[in-house]
Amino acid sequence: MYHLLYLLVCLNIGLFAAPEVVGQSTGLALTIGTLGVWRYSWALINFTRAKIYLHLVFPRRRRAAEARYNEQKWRAHAFFLVTTYKIDPSITGPVYRSIFDAAARSEGGATIVSSVVDASDVRLIKAIFALSDASRSGLVSLKFDRIPGTGKRDALATSMRTIARLNPGWQDVIFLVDGDTRVPPDVVAQAAPFFTDPTMGAVTTDEVSEASGGRLFKDWFALRFSQRQMMMSSMGLSERVLTLTGRMSAFRGDLASNPTFIESVQHDFIDHWRFGRINFLTGDDKSTWHWLLQRGYKMGYLPDVKTVSVETQPRDGFVDSAIVLMRRWFGNTLRTSNRALSLPPRRIGYFTWWSILDQRMSMWTSLAGPCGMLIATVVYNPFVLLFYLSWVMLSRYVTCALISTFRASRFPITYPFLLYFGQLVGAMVKTYVLFRLDRQKWTRQTAATKTEAKRGILASDRFSFYMHALAVGWLVLGMVWLVDISGA
Repeated sequence: MYHLLYLLVCLNIGLFAAPEVVGQSTGLALTIGTLGVWRYSWALINFTRAKIYLHLVFPRRRRAAEARYNEQKWRAHAFFLVTTYKIDPSITGPVYRSIFDAAARSEGGATIVSSVVDASDVRLIKAIFALSDASRSGLVSLKFDRIPGTGKRDALATSMRTIARLNPGWQDVIFLVDGDTRVPPDVVAQAAPFFTDPTMGAVTTDEVSEASGGRLFKDWFALRFSQRQMMMSSMGLSERVLTLTGRMSAFRGDLASNPTFIESVQHDFIDHWRFGRINFLTGDDKSTWHWLLQRGYKMGYLPDVKTVSVETQPRDGFVDSAIVLMRRWFGNTLRTSNRALSLPPRRIGYFTWWSILDQRMSMWTSLAGPCGMLIATVVYNPFVLLFYLSWVMLSRYVTCALISTFRASRFPITYPFLLYFGQLVGAMVKTYVLFRLDRQKWTRQTAATKTEAKRGILASDRFSFYMHALAVGWLVLGMVWLVDISGA
C-alpha cells in the first residue's frame, strides 16, 4: 500500500511539473543527464559485478579453496583477538559465547586473546568461558591483556604482540573481532581454506545489523549493509576489497603478527601539507588494509559468512547519530585514500584504483545535481525543483529495489528517503571532513585529537573554513556555467 502510494505521488509530481520544465534549458538537461549517466552507469557496473561474483565466481573459488584445504594434513589454528571497552554486559555475553563456540569447533585448536580495560569484563568473560564447550575441549586457551583505556589501536597492538609471541604460522588464521560483533560458529572452517592461496592476505565477511534506537536508525543500518553486500561483492571479484572491516576480519597468521604490520596499526600516520603529521586515532581497519594493499596481497570477500554487528544509536536523534558516525567513517577513508591512489594501479588492480578515486570524486558529483537544480529553480521556475523531486523519488526507489535483491527481502518505504539522505548529507559530511582531516574522535571512547595544539595559519580552523567555502563556491560557479545560466 505504501509503495503504491509512493509511486503514485512520484508520478503525479512528475506529470504536473513536466509541461513547465521540458525545453527550458538544454544545458541543464545535458549537464545533469551526463552526471546521471556517469553515476548510474557506475552503480550498474558494480551491481552486475556483484551478481557475477555471488552466483558464478565465488562458488567456484570456494570449491577450489576447500579442495586445496582438504588435501592438506594440517588444520589452521585460530587466534581470536577481541577488544572490549565500555560495552554493555548484555552485548558482551552473547559476543563471547559466539567466539567460544567458534573456537571449540576449530579443528586445529584456538587461542582467544581478550583485550580489556575493566576487571569486571575479565570476571564476566571467565564465567562465560567456564560454562562453554571450549573450556572442556582441551584445544582452546583463553588469555587476557589488561591495558589502560588509551584507545583501540593500543589495545590491538598489545594483543597482536601477545599473539606474535605464540609464533603463528602462515597456515594459521588471526581473527580481529570487535567486542560488539557476534561470529558464526563455523567461521574458522569457512575462512581458513582461502589462505591456502599464498597471495591471500586477509578476508572479510558479510555483516547484518542488530540495531537499537529508532526505526529510521535501524532501517538506515539495514540499508547500508545491503549496499555493503553489493559493493563488497563487486570488489571481491577483483580480490581487492576497499576495507578490511574492523568489526571482524581474518588475516594470515604470519602477516598479522609481523612487527611492521603491528606497528602500522599502533602508529599509523600521514603527512599533510597543511596539518603536518596526522597520527591516526581511528581507522585501524584502513591501516591493516593499506599495509596489505601496499605489499600486493589479495583481500577477499566471503559473502556466505555473516557476522552480526550490534549497533547502538550514539545520539538521541537520528540525524545527529548518522552525522557522528559518518564523520568517523568518512574521515578514515579520506585520510587513507590519497596514499592508496599513489600506489601503482598495476599492483593493486585498475578497477580497485579507479574505485578509490571514485570515492573522492563522488562527494562532489553527488552535490552537483541538487546544486544545479536549485540554481535552475531560482532562474527559471519552481517546477524545475518539483520535476527533480519526482526524478529523485523514482530513481532512488528503483535503486533500492535492486539493492534489496542482495537480501532477498522486500524493503521498507523508508529506504528511498534514507538512500538519498545518505547520498546528499553524506556528501556534505565528506566535504566537511576533507578540509578537517586532523579531527578524529571515537564514538564510544572519550579519546579525540586536540585541535588547540595546531600551529600556523594553514592549520587553523579559520583557514579550513576558508578552503571549504572556496571549494563549495567553485562548485556553485561551475554549475552556473555548465547549465548556461548566464545566457538565460
